[in-house]
Amino acid sequence: MNKLCSFGLLFLFLMLFACQKTTSNKKPLDTSLVLWYNNPANDWTEALPVGNGRLGAMVYGNTSDELIQFNEETLWTGQPHDYAHEGASKYFAKLRELLWAGKQDEAEELGNAEFMSQPLGQLNYQPFGNILLSFPNHENSSNYTRKLNLEDAITSVSYTVNEVAYKREIFASNPDQAIIVHLEASESEALEFSVGLNSPHSDFEISTEDNTVVLKGKANNYPKEKIRAGGNYPESKIRFEACLKIVAEGAQITQENNKLKVENASNATLILVGATNFVNYQDISADPSERCNNYLKALDRKSYNTLKEAHLADYKNLFSRVHIDLGSGELSNRPTNERLATFSEDNDPSLVALLFQYGRYLLISSSREGTQPANLQGIWNAELAPSWDSKYTININTEMNYWPAEITNLSELADPVMKLTEELALTGKSIAKEHYNLNGWVAHHNTDIWRGAAPINNANHGIWPTGGAWLCQNLWWHYQFSGDKDFLATRAYPVLKSASEFFVDYLVPDPGNPEWLVSGPSNSPENGGLVMAPTMDHQIIRNLFSNTIEAAELLAVDKDFVEKLKEKRAKIAPNQIGQYGQLQEWLVDIDDPKNEHRHVSHLWGLHPGNEIHPLTTPELAEACKVTLSHRGDEGTGWSRAWKINFWARLLDGDHAFIILKNLILPARTPKLNKDRGGLYNNLFDAHPPFQIDGNFGATSGIAEMLVQSHLRDASGDFYLDILPALPNALPNGTISGLKGRGGFEISLVWKEGQLLKVEVRSLLGNKLNLRYQGKLISQATEANTTYSFSATDF
Repeated sequence: MNKLCSFGLLFLFLMLFACQKTTSNKKPLDTSLVLWYNNPANDWTEALPVGNGRLGAMVYGNTSDELIQFNEETLWTGQPHDYAHEGASKYFAKLRELLWAGKQDEAEELGNAEFMSQPLGQLNYQPFGNILLSFPNHENSSNYTRKLNLEDAITSVSYTVNEVAYKREIFASNPDQAIIVHLEASESEALEFSVGLNSPHSDFEISTEDNTVVLKGKANNYPKEKIRAGGNYPESKIRFEACLKIVAEGAQITQENNKLKVENASNATLILVGATNFVNYQDISADPSERCNNYLKALDRKSYNTLKEAHLADYKNLFSRVHIDLGSGELSNRPTNERLATFSEDNDPSLVALLFQYGRYLLISSSREGTQPANLQGIWNAELAPSWDSKYTININTEMNYWPAEITNLSELADPVMKLTEELALTGKSIAKEHYNLNGWVAHHNTDIWRGAAPINNANHGIWPTGGAWLCQNLWWHYQFSGDKDFLATRAYPVLKSASEFFVDYLVPDPGNPEWLVSGPSNSPENGGLVMAPTMDHQIIRNLFSNTIEAAELLAVDKDFVEKLKEKRAKIAPNQIGQYGQLQEWLVDIDDPKNEHRHVSHLWGLHPGNEIHPLTTPELAEACKVTLSHRGDEGTGWSRAWKINFWARLLDGDHAFIILKNLILPARTPKLNKDRGGLYNNLFDAHPPFQIDGNFGATSGIAEMLVQSHLRDASGDFYLDILPALPNALPNGTISGLKGRGGFEISLVWKEGQLLKVEVRSLLGNKLNLRYQGKLISQATEANTTYSFSATDF
């Protein structure tokens, strides 16, 4: 073989190797980690969300006139405000007297007149503004794709115009506290666009300074169309500012009508920072301009690659803790909206995995240490008058937001809701005193950024005193998963103790059963009006007392108080099974089997509580099944999500999957005249309208199918129940990184519906109780040690 021939063969080999290497380096689309579409969003519920806990944005992906709507978590109507109704406690005893006498209408009338919050409602979360991008002559494009990659938390848009490929990447950076928009073109100097800002608020101004667009404004007052009886809503005093800076080396940047025009660019990076004057619920003395300037100074001279690398390192540290693979097929490769439309027929398991991870993505994006908690819409809102004020509804919705936090290995993201609870424990003291003349603290069914704790809206559902007690569960869960005794002593126990102090005196003997203590005036959210003795209250209070008792005993404090709690807890009215075999919603047996109300509040003891379970209380578990059969398998989006968790706790994975299928369907179709419970095309949960709790509830429910850890042995050590509610529709899969109470991290592999392998990492060195199909492995462990088992070990 001559040298020329040898050289030719070598060159050909190197070219083939290079091609193979290029091909192998191109990562295939992971259908369980990417939302993608072949057209721009037509409306807000098709846009794709990014967020860093404080800032959030919705990306539409238009080619010629792009809209990126953005929020900042502290932009609310109102100002620091005490919602207490002075002198309300004078009517507390009268409310009970009327309810005992069967005069519900009179009690609700009195409650509305004398016992409600001042003003009657709370304040609402607000949009901030919009980034407006205009690309001339980009109306006609080809090869269009927009996607959200959950693995890197980047939304991208790509398309071709006149043989030039254009691409955008958008993400919200937590390390750099900014929303980043990167634009590039495949041809040198082919990128041309203009950019500006605007806001839906009435009082704002736009200016340009150097290469920066500046938006300054003041929040609108609470919307007139939403003002409830009595008015007197405090004036809005939140001021805000956003700065959008352009970095485009070599490009020509000019100012034009309070916009910036960029020409002859090959790429450009837009950096958006924003802030308000909010410091905390008592203080709005900050300077938003100073805050924005500080953000921009910290970003000065950082390249796009530097910003992106910091974002990826921060985000992946959280997201990559849990991996899930439920299988996929050709159907999984379609655009997300097409997969959603046919899920009820094809049960695409990869879409289940995508929805699971999407919930984790949304929690990372809307709740970080030091931020406000995720509200009714997480952090994303485009409306000045959003439904239910986009605030915190704490009779299910806010709590549901945080169900996935501990179990899906995002423990630190629960810090904002725990901080909210600590702040309500302060504002709730004045409500306990002013409305009930009792010690401790109390919060009702809603709160806002000003930490309102008084009953709002209407006595028939607003007088519900166990919202704060339910929130206490997050503090206790955090201890159960982490074993952090310092946290228990300094943060959790003081809040639990004070909440318990309120209910020690709030509980009252039931006239028909004097040996029982009951709660009231209250309601069973949001069904049946103002009553005495709703079942849900009793379940929550029992749970609160139990957690407070255990916390005090672990800390070796408050022996006398512990004995009082034990005495009171033993007397709380027990769960009752009614005439239809159902779990009673109230102490009296008045349930209507035809009632399909979205709330199934009296099953709280099944989930998220732990006092009802097929293995420990089989009769009550059967009664829960009857109740669920009465309420039906549909409902609003978040209601369906809660039912997934109920059926998982009842160890019926197939029924849990039926509910999951009822959630994974289009909320909007051409045949429907209105939206329904389900998912929008961007996979946002539909109440309708959008409520994020259904997304978080679905993630929790899928996790509960695979691992449960709320039951305990006689010594108080937790059982790790493996695949307790695995549905037949998910016969094969792997998951790693789920957390269990007692300080365990679990990884699973299963095939054809049977466990193949389980790995358990003991983080704290606690006793391991690993249970699968009724068989138990029980052994001591050492901290930071991993233990592996196969199905034959059980």
